[in-house]
Amino acid sequence: MERIRLAARSEFAARGYDKTSLRGIAKTAGVDPALIHHYFGSKDELFADTIELSLEPAVLVPQILGTGPDGIGERLVRYFLGIWENPVTRAPLLAVIRSALTHEAAARVLRDLVLRRLLERVAADLDVPDPTFRAELAASHMVGIAVLRYVVQVEPLASADPEKIVELVAPTLQRYLTEG
Repeated sequence: MERIRLAARSEFAARGYDKTSLRGIAKTAGVDPALIHHYFGSKDELFADTIELSLEPAVLVPQILGTGPDGIGERLVRYFLGIWENPVTRAPLLAVIRSALTHEAAARVLRDLVLRRLLERVAADLDVPDPTFRAELAASHMVGIAVLRYVVQVEPLASADPEKIVELVAPTLQRYLTEG
């Protein structure tokens, strides 16, 4: 099963959702395509599984929430940049961001994993009006940074020191998430 996941991560990152086939993943993994159907069901389910493993939402939320609202903006930016700076987690995230713009299944994965599983859990601990909306604003800010820095590679953002990004972005996210 792990070989299938690794092959899927590689194929989705290299080809995007639309151009990746279960046969191609099976070939890369050295397994029969029926085995993919057995373990994962559909291409959508395999794609979601691949992305979910990268984000590890069950582990991530306690990291971000930490000891409460103080510093949540900084923790969120550091976590987000950390997963994007890591080549292992960056590849599937590039696949989902690139594919979400043109394919509904990928957009659904992004919505379900990031917005529902992650942001709603973050929002539940916020003591502000419209916590879900505020968590979505924070996410939109970070996804925008991801698109410009890692997908489109707009300079100087693409080569900026991550610490500089934390310094400039964390106060804005902190305001979104904590100020009434």
